[in-house]
Amino acid sequence: MTHRSAPRHRRKRTLTAVAIVVAGAVTPAGLADAAPTSPCTPGASYGPPLPTRAVTAQLVRGGFNFLEGPTWDQRTGTLLLSHMQRPTGPQGVQPSAVLRHTPPATFETFVADSGSNGLAITPDGTRLLAATHDNRTVSAYSLTDRSRTTVAANHLGRAFNSPNDLTTGADGTTYFTDPNYQRGSRTDEQGGRTGVFRVRDGVVSLVDDTLRQPNGIVLSPDGKTLYVGATASNTIVKYTVLPDGSTGSRTTFASIRTPDGATVDCAGNLYWASYDEGLVHVFSPSGGRLGTISAGRNSTNAAFGGPDGRTLYITSGVSGSFGLYRTYLNVPGNPY
Repeated sequence: MTHRSAPRHRRKRTLTAVAIVVAGAVTPAGLADAAPTSPCTPGASYGPPLPTRAVTAQLVRGGFNFLEGPTWDQRTGTLLLSHMQRPTGPQGVQPSAVLRHTPPATFETFVADSGSNGLAITPDGTRLLAATHDNRTVSAYSLTDRSRTTVAANHLGRAFNSPNDLTTGADGTTYFTDPNYQRGSRTDEQGGRTGVFRVRDGVVSLVDDTLRQPNGIVLSPDGKTLYVGATASNTIVKYTVLPDGSTGSRTTFASIRTPDGATVDCAGNLYWASYDEGLVHVFSPSGGRLGTISAGRNSTNAAFGGPDGRTLYITSGVSGSFGLYRTYLNVPGNPY
């Protein structure tokens, strides 16, 4: 749910011939009041997640400027994702909107001027959490009336750089990364550091401020392990999550080129986008390499969705010509 580097995300043009409908679309019939349910079966045994070690995803729709942060809304059976534009104004802030994709082919604007990058649905299915670089916070949008509230405003009174990606646990603890890719020319209030934070019951705490450009972030299905991709170090790290939401010491999980956004399946396998490679690398919970999924150049993020949770959606492309891709896998994904 994140961006590789600021220059790459500034080479943007407006959306080309894509069917976008004005915000305010009607929720698909019969799904408005559906309670979110997990595709994961407790105690289930899953086989290999990939049909082959090298999978090629299929393009759903191209012609977007720059896509990020896909997340599946089980309540409506739709995919939400951020669509970012060129930086504007004297501070060089990138406008963005939340799009909603209703399979197989409908795209519409769900939240205009969302200022968002990474997205996640809250465990109760009522709100869309968003890493919002427009005002350097973490926000939440109501999925019913789209009203915006602030989840994390600052840390110890100092503004974040530009919150980029996030993940949330069953208890509502949200973890997010704060690189400086979308800070633009705004004042650095983090003293040159980029970090990982958590927010629980309105209290923001520091997880780690020694990672260089932390990017994608995801929890294991049991919520006991937090994974973070450090883009500038080409490293994926992990932390043990304690019962109160705090984290233990950091260890290295794997190394790939320019790790960007990530997701996880019900078996705990990780799917990590490599921006420079245009691949999604798949790892077992122990760090074993299970294969790759190709989706064109510059893959930014991935998320599971579909009626049975087995469709993997990937955002990938070049600035000014991005696309949404999908592929069907053997193991359902763990929603967050």
